[in-house]
Amino acid sequence: MAKKFLLYGAYGYTGKLIAELAKEKGMQPILAGRSEEKTRQLADELGMAYRVFGLGNPGDIDNGLEDVGLVLHAAGPFIHTARPMMEACLRNGVHYLDITGEIPVFEMAASLGPRAREAEVMLMPGAGFDVVPTDCTALYLKEKLPDATHLQLAFSSSGRPSQGTANTMAENLGEGGAVRKDGKIQRAPMGHKTMEVPFTEERRRFCMTIPWGDVSTAYYSTGIPNIETYTSVHPRSYRYIRLQPYFNWLLRTSFVRNMVKRRIAKRPAGPSEEQRKKGKSYIWGKVWNEDGESRSARLITLEGYTLTAHASLNIIGKVMAGNAPAGFQTPAKAYGPGLVMEIPQTVREDIVARSS
Repeated sequence: MAKKFLLYGAYGYTGKLIAELAKEKGMQPILAGRSEEKTRQLADELGMAYRVFGLGNPGDIDNGLEDVGLVLHAAGPFIHTARPMMEACLRNGVHYLDITGEIPVFEMAASLGPRAREAEVMLMPGAGFDVVPTDCTALYLKEKLPDATHLQLAFSSSGRPSQGTANTMAENLGEGGAVRKDGKIQRAPMGHKTMEVPFTEERRRFCMTIPWGDVSTAYYSTGIPNIETYTSVHPRSYRYIRLQPYFNWLLRTSFVRNMVKRRIAKRPAGPSEEQRKKGKSYIWGKVWNEDGESRSARLITLEGYTLTAHASLNIIGKVMAGNAPAGFQTPAKAYGPGLVMEIPQTVREDIVARSS
């Protein structure tokens, strides 16, 4: 594919990381966003072309996608921004990637899959930390145990979320959790299950269930009908989280969500460069079948935002080379469980059950 790719939301925290790494790799995306000043400033810094347009008018988006073969959408919260960009990509025959972890966005993309196949367009939300390492772990384990009926995935990472990630979390305050049961996504209280996860022999962490994107994507990647996703949390924090169902009605109010967003705006944009370099991400997964047979594996890889930049640009390279299966895709479904192993400093190991 000779056409260029466009990075929308380029001046956001993660978008800027992606743009900077793209320059290091000799790639020349068109930078784009709503703010003329911020987009131009970043484009001047990196010596890249840029375009300015919002997502409120379909015609503006269509003009912004002229002569573009692929969009990497990095402007969240994606529950608000993904559909207009996806629809524009379908109208204009442009492949779509984003870095969301929001279950409704994955499900929306899946519902648009038939239209995408007809338009010969690939729709792949979740091309970053959400959900590349967990998605690849899920399919890796499924191939180890083809008749698996249950899947658990967990992750642990250090550092605070970026402002963008935190704002997405604020948008979902009071919404509770989610699991997949018998093939269907069901609501569940946040942290309704807990367990200790051996991310390494030395790093065992208390984890609770959360509505991570794999509740949606892992089903499409593996066909496993029962899926739970977990993250590490301090036990003291979990005691407060257990009380959340009593206050969900309040957390869903605009007053509370806007108050949280104002506080987020006063925080740093995201982890510092030093924090990203020192940070690591830990992934653990387990599958089992009706006979009780199980397989487990774990993964150590880059800090989450750094991984997002590497993973998304790696996938872009494949798409621009013509490897873009049409329709709704997950990272592992399109490129296999080895995709995550193409990311620097990634190590995967099978966990062998110890005999008692």
